[in-house]
Parts: sequence; structure tokens; C-alpha cells
Amino acid sequence: MRNAENTKERIIVESANLFNTQGYKATSISDITKATGLTKGAIYRHFESKGDLEQQALRKLAKIMFSELGTSIQKAPDFQGKMQATFAFFEKYMHTPLYEGGCPLMNAAVEADDTNPILREQAFNMLAQFKESLRKIIDNGIANGQVKEGTDANFHATIFIATLEGGIMMSKLEKSNDAILKTIAHLKSLVSEIMK
Repeated sequence: MRNAENTKERIIVESANLFNTQGYKATSISDITKATGLTKGAIYRHFESKGDLEQQALRKLAKIMFSELGTSIQKAPDFQGKMQATFAFFEKYMHTPLYEGGCPLMNAAVEADDTNPILREQAFNMLAQFKESLRKIIDNGIANGQVKEGTDANFHATIFIATLEGGIMMSKLEKSNDAILKTIAHLKSLVSEIMK
């Protein structure tokens, strides 16, 4: 049983890397067999379909992202520190990404659109988790007297995520940190505006 779990984990890790670098549609089961050294039969013993594997691979990438981000946020003592940790994660991502191929949330969301409902649902869940964590930081900031009363946590969480993801996309396309640094500078000023 232990070997089966290790094999399944290896398939997920290798597939996640391929999906995030080559794309979900472009990555074939043959690519995965080549990367893992396993047969198609061995892959399908662990996963119902390619869609099932895609979903589990994205879940793995999300777990890596949220684990790293969550650790940094938990260490921060207050609202401003938690937001700084979030911004630092995205800035650091440009130099030392946790995985190859760019942001897995953006990659999956762009590729899934309406043609892959399973992948779209997993990307949606990843976005919802990220949005909820930022809403919670803002709500806790309000409760602890660090953020102005009446601040719309849902609105600001949406703006933070959209701006950060856009900054990452532009910086990767331009092969420069300029866009992510500008977006983070803008978001820091937004954080200052909502703080007491």
C-alpha cells in the first residue's frame, strides 16, 4: 500500500509540473508516462481519468502555494504585516517560484474557461480559498481595530488578487519585475488607506 501511495504522489508531482509548464490540454498521458517512467495502465490504476489527474495535480499546486503563503502570513503580528507577507510572496515568486510555469491559479483559470468544467471548478475553489483568506485578514484587522470600520473586505480581497495576478502576468510577459513592483506599491498604498 505504501508503494502505491508513493507512486500516486510521484504521478501527481510530475503531472503538476507538466500541466503548469506545458498546459493541461497540451500535456498528454504519453507525456506523463515519459516523465514518470510508468505505463498508461499504471497511471489509470491511480486516477479515473486525465481530468481526475488534472484536478488532483492543481490541488497539489494549490497546497504548495497556500502552505508557503500561509506560513508567512501566520508569522506576521498584525494586519499590515500579513498584507506585507502576501505582497512579499508574490514579489519573491518572480525570483524563486515554488514551481515552474507561472501561477497555477492563473494558468488553470485561463485554460479551463468553459471547456473543462472539472478543472474550472478546481481553479474556482483555489481562487475562493485565496479570496477567503484575504477577506479573513481584513475582517480580523477590522475586529482588532487596525482597519477602518466599514471597509468592504470582499471588494478589497478581489482588488488585491486581481492586481497581484495581473502584475505577475505582465512581469512574466515583459521578463521584468517592473509590473509586479508597481502593482505591489499601489496595493501598499491601498492598505495604508484602509488602515486606522
